[in-house]
Amino acid sequence: MSKSSPLYRFDAAVQSYISSRRALGRAVRVDEYVLRRLRTYLIQAGDCDLDAESFERWCRQLRHCAHNTQVDWAMMVYRFCRYRRRRESQCFLPERETFGRHRPYPLPTPIEADQVWRLLDFISRRPASAGRDLPYAVHRIAIVLMYTAGLRRGELARLRMEDVDAETGVLRIQCSKFHKSRWVPLSPSATRELRMYLRVRAAFIPRTQLNAMLLCRSAEHGYTVEGISQAIRRVMCRSGIWTNAPRMPRVHDFRHAFAVEALRRWYEEGRDVQSELPKLSMYMGHVSIASTTYYLRFMPAVVALASQRFASACADLIEGGAL
Repeated sequence: MSKSSPLYRFDAAVQSYISSRRALGRAVRVDEYVLRRLRTYLIQAGDCDLDAESFERWCRQLRHCAHNTQVDWAMMVYRFCRYRRRRESQCFLPERETFGRHRPYPLPTPIEADQVWRLLDFISRRPASAGRDLPYAVHRIAIVLMYTAGLRRGELARLRMEDVDAETGVLRIQCSKFHKSRWVPLSPSATRELRMYLRVRAAFIPRTQLNAMLLCRSAEHGYTVEGISQAIRRVMCRSGIWTNAPRMPRVHDFRHAFAVEALRRWYEEGRDVQSELPKLSMYMGHVSIASTTYYLRFMPAVVALASQRFASACADLIEGGAL
């Protein structure tokens, strides 16, 4: 940071703000990214600092982003400016009311087991070509791990070879959302898929190569979160499985499908679902069971099973007029 920079005061305030949040144990990665983008815009626009006009122009050039993303980024800048205002009484502070509110996120699109099997079959039947076996193998194992282990996209993309124990079928998820790390045991079928993928990976990437990422798009590079998401979305589109569906599932909906399938399996096995939910919460890396309930909103397949259980236990009370 140099005093000769036209954004010297802005840079100093950003550095102080990020250091303050980091000292409080807050996650700052996204804040740093947004403020860095804002700084780049100010430089390109020839501005010496952030003011009402430059902030409004910056917000307008975010119109291509989703509405909730625009609100989130504006709020990050607002929190930075509020922090700065406590030290510089004359600095700019946006009007919070102008950002709008979050819109409800769309409900997840159900993904059934037979659709996953068809998708994996589509990947397996794709014509072999030079250099394409590794990407196909990546697509397949990514879908398997999200659907059978409920991994987040970021967790999947950040997996390193040292985090994988293919012999016992266990993954180590490090410092994920909520700063939580956990061990994720895989099912026998998912473990077999993992071993198959590792054999394909070993054939393409020499042991001497320094690429330590589990999912690789080349001998030198792994996948980013957005890179693996785009790759899976393309496969889902080309498979034609959801051509006539009202909406194609999001990549994150595989994680939702994992939670739904676990709940449905417990009902079918006659287990105490309420006592099992904390286990699901721990397995999925949630900070509490309240976070898990997000995935368990209205689900026709599970509601029918819950209704049958209720009817078998309480039907005589209802029919007898006790309720």
